[in-house]
This record gives sequence, structure tokens and C-alpha cells, in this order.
Amino acid sequence: METILLYLAAGIGLGISFFKDINKTKMALKKALKAFEGILPQFLVVLILVAISLSVLDTATISRFLGTKSGVLGVLAASLVGAITLIPGFIAFPAAAALLQNGAGATQIAAFVSSLMMVGVVTLPMEIKHFGKRATFMRNSFAFVFSLIAALFVGWVVGL
Repeated sequence: METILLYLAAGIGLGISFFKDINKTKMALKKALKAFEGILPQFLVVLILVAISLSVLDTATISRFLGTKSGVLGVLAASLVGAITLIPGFIAFPAAAALLQNGAGATQIAAFVSSLMMVGVVTLPMEIKHFGKRATFMRNSFAFVFSLIAALFVGWVVGL
């Protein structure tokens, strides 16, 4: 139902924009299509990788490593994988949803996604070049700790 309401709101907004200024609306739709074309290859690759992973890993395996009973080790493993992985958010969230639907725990997925968004192990060299070693390591350390805190908070909220 929420999805239908969001699509309806987007359609109404597009209609209002169309009647207000047709040329700007056409230009915005062309830019949106170009952006979609740029995102689509990355999105498809990650979706294929997630689909292959989910077909190889059964629900029991996912639950064992990332399920609610995996405990602190599952949270740490998920956050470490998230810190090392370089995936854009628009791809990470659908992947996280698929993992949740297949037995992963909310705390573990929150740890994965929050460290994925905040910690940048892959981008360390570039970050060190621009901000220096001290600032880079401090930022990434604080971000990692905060991602764990955020994951614990999500787990607490979901458990209410």
C-alpha cells in the first residue's frame, strides 16, 4: 500500500510539473533517464551477484552467519564486510532487504549497511591523500564504532 501511495504521489508531482512547465519537465525526465542508464549496469551486476549468492547459500547458512543467533561475531563479521565492500547505497539497500528476507538478522544487516555507508577501507589511499593519515584513520575508526552503535540501536528497536 505504501508503495502505491509513493508512486501515486510521484505521478501527481510529475503531472503538476508537466502542467506548470512542460519543457523543464521533459528536461528533468531526460536527465533522470540518463542517470538511470548510468546506474543500471552497476545495479544489475550486484543484483546478479546477490541472486547467485542467495541461490548458492541456503537460508540456514545465511542464518548461521548473519542470523539473529550469530550474535556479536555475526555483527562484527557483517560490519567488517561492509567496511571493506564498496557498493553504492542504491544497490546496498535492496541487497540488504534480500538478505533479511532470507534469514539474516536486523542487527547484522544494520551493521553491514551502516559500515558500508560510513567506513571506506577501499577508499583509504584517496582519503589519506586529501585529508592526511591521522584524519582519515580517526574518521574511519569513529565511523566504524558508530556503525556498531547504530546496528545495536536498530537491533534494540526491532526487538521492541
